[in-house]
Amino acid sequence: MKKYTNTGSKDTRSGFGDGLTELGKNNPNVVALCADLTGSLKMGDFQKNHPERFFQVGIAEANMMGIAAGMTIGGKIPFTGTFANFSTGRVYDQIRQSIAYSDKNVKICASHAGLTLGEDGATHQILEDIGLMKMLPGMTVINTCDYNQTKAATIAIAEHHGPVYLRFGRPKVANFTPEDQKFEIGKAVLLNEGKDVTIIATGHLVWEALQAAEELEEKGISAEVINIHTIKPLDEAAILASIGKTGCVVTAEEHNFLGGLGESVARTLVQNHPAPQEFVATMDTFGESGTPEQLMEKYGLNAAAIVKASEKVIKRK
Repeated sequence: MKKYTNTGSKDTRSGFGDGLTELGKNNPNVVALCADLTGSLKMGDFQKNHPERFFQVGIAEANMMGIAAGMTIGGKIPFTGTFANFSTGRVYDQIRQSIAYSDKNVKICASHAGLTLGEDGATHQILEDIGLMKMLPGMTVINTCDYNQTKAATIAIAEHHGPVYLRFGRPKVANFTPEDQKFEIGKAVLLNEGKDVTIIATGHLVWEALQAAEELEEKGISAEVINIHTIKPLDEAAILASIGKTGCVVTAEEHNFLGGLGESVARTLVQNHPAPQEFVATMDTFGESGTPEQLMEKYGLNAAAIVKASEKVIKRK
């Protein structure tokens, strides 16, 4: 199997910040709005270099979404920044009515998603945001896996017309995708070819999926690994082509199994090519306080869980 190298662990939120900085230099229509979390969202460089295009709205996330929607009418491309919980659950009505329904060109950029927010606990660890966003008509939903991909995605969504939800995280994780990659919205990335089981992963679970594939190879199991960075629109062709070859699939995500990537894959299968599927995700539960590593272990969101699920689903073929 192809081996991937961690070129140095970095947090994905810094990928967003650096992508925004580059956009600030190259696209005068890009504006940034933040809800009192400039440092956490790594938006400081943009604020410093383009103070006339940066708007600190304070702890008023609903107002931020309304302002962003209004700015699009004048041709601006607003990037909003706050934690994923406050980017979705707290402001769902404003996103639905003012952004999605009106097809406004707002980029909703959400950090600190999932269990890897860690010690801040269940109130901040949103595990249902992908489901909330993907159900909105016209909303593009992206969940990147490392620093390089997050930076590339941030730059790419500025060229895409329409509302986008871009989800990334707080902890430092393996940085293994190409620095010069071309990010294509809605296009899956085949990381490893295999014949026994397909592993479809998103976000922080992509690196774990690659580690799982190495463990499976040692056991004589050939795993195909696909990075689904865009959950909506979903690359159904890539998914069906892979599962048509392997005959079974494991989906892996740092999100509730209800409403996330796994459900989208399951819908695709039941409509086109029914096949056994196992879910690596949180099982309809809230999180709790702990280190990211402790939480991913407890809730079964790591390479070991993917290996176990792969062995189980293969037996169901």
